Amino acid sequence: MMNDAGLQSFIIYHLSFIIKDMILPIVAYGDPILRKRAKDIENGSLDVKKLSENMFETMYAASGVGLAAPQIGQSIRMFVVDGEPLNEDEAEEDIDQTLIGFKKVFINPEIIEEAGDDWGFEEGCLSIPGIRGEVFRPEIIVIRYFDTDWHEHEEEYEGMAARIIQHEYDHLDGKLFTDYLPSIRRTLIKKKLADISKGKTDAEYKMKFPK
Repeated sequence: MMNDAGLQSFIIYHLSFIIKDMILPIVAYGDPILRKRAKDIENGSLDVKKLSENMFETMYAASGVGLAAPQIGQSIRMFVVDGEPLNEDEAEEDIDQTLIGFKKVFINPEIIEEAGDDWGFEEGCLSIPGIRGEVFRPEIIVIRYFDTDWHEHEEEYEGMAARIIQHEYDHLDGKLFTDYLPSIRRTLIKKKLADISKGKTDAEYKMKFPK
């Protein structure tokens, strides 16, 4: 019979395998799925709760704050976000209030309004490791979406929370943050993008490269 320490080790050992199975490879730049407009999900057509769990684990394993379904090879309109890690290690006065409790699943989302001034911030993407660039986006959005229980919501977000949503929403329409960069910047990163599509990257998480 196991003692408490042995039982704890047994549970941790098996949990590690379960979590490992939940972590999916992230599709790399150059895969055609990243340029397709994703399709709406029909209620009951798949286990969105299980899929969202896998997406969160995949995102956390890659130290991301957002992940869209096309990035794991599924051309469906769904993404997950968790912006709270951006507040870690921040002084109390520097904590971004828009990111507190900002862990959500968005199914069949539709941005129905954008407002405020465009503001710039350096973005990156788990599908494009090692490349960042300043992207200007509207400060405020209103989005309509379903949660994993298929309850409909209409909510307003601003600041960094709005930016994370807009970035992931772009993935559902086949857009990447690099599309917003100035033409000279896109020219400068062209070789790096080609290298990523060929598997030449030092990303420390699982990736799937175009064949």
